Amino acid sequence: MTGIIVLCRYSSSRLPGKILRKIQGKALLEFILERLKQLQKNYPVVVCTSEDPTDDVIAAFCSKMEVEVFRGSLENVALRFMSCAAHYNMDRAVRINGDNLFLDSQLIDKMIFEAEQDDLCFYSNVKERTFPKGMSIEVADMDYYKRSYPKFDEKDMEHVMTYFYRQENKCTRYMLNEHLEMAGSNFAIDTEEDLAHAICIVKSMDKDHTEYGYKEIFNLYQKVNSDV
Repeated sequence: MTGIIVLCRYSSSRLPGKILRKIQGKALLEFILERLKQLQKNYPVVVCTSEDPTDDVIAAFCSKMEVEVFRGSLENVALRFMSCAAHYNMDRAVRINGDNLFLDSQLIDKMIFEAEQDDLCFYSNVKERTFPKGMSIEVADMDYYKRSYPKFDEKDMEHVMTYFYRQENKCTRYMLNEHLEMAGSNFAIDTEEDLAHAICIVKSMDKDHTEYGYKEIFNLYQKVNSDV
């Protein structure tokens, strides 16, 4: 079974509490969950946060939204991710970051399908950043992940998947974006400026945000930038 794991914590260093910051009256996490509901299959979606008391607010929010929540290590995010996947019996897990407001459900569907069909141990659209930052998708075979985990260094434990980018493996694949004009764009929510920019993009939408794929969002991104 493939599952979706949304990694987040309230005590983000650069923008504390960003996961529950409001955009047009709706929490950032709610936007992410609504976009994940557009996936073609009913993959289990779990919000994966820490056991630290600062993340009680995230657990309470998930309870209110009737969304599964898993709590683990605050600092060892790789272990938290692995433990969450094991708890929910996921053979493959898709890592989604809590600052990925504009994730693309069709892109996730495509990558899951290809990872399953070709039995990939790791599939990512992050390498070389041909996709905008904030639209990152990483699909990991959890048996491979568990075997690799003892080799993780301190940086890998914080950043979850960095170990796999150092490996040359025939079952590893990277998706590159054919729309090279998108390279270097930033849709991630890391700062107050990023949040203000995202609010402008959402305000410019004339239909529900779930109906916008990454190409349309990039067009809005360019328009907002030209208007600034």
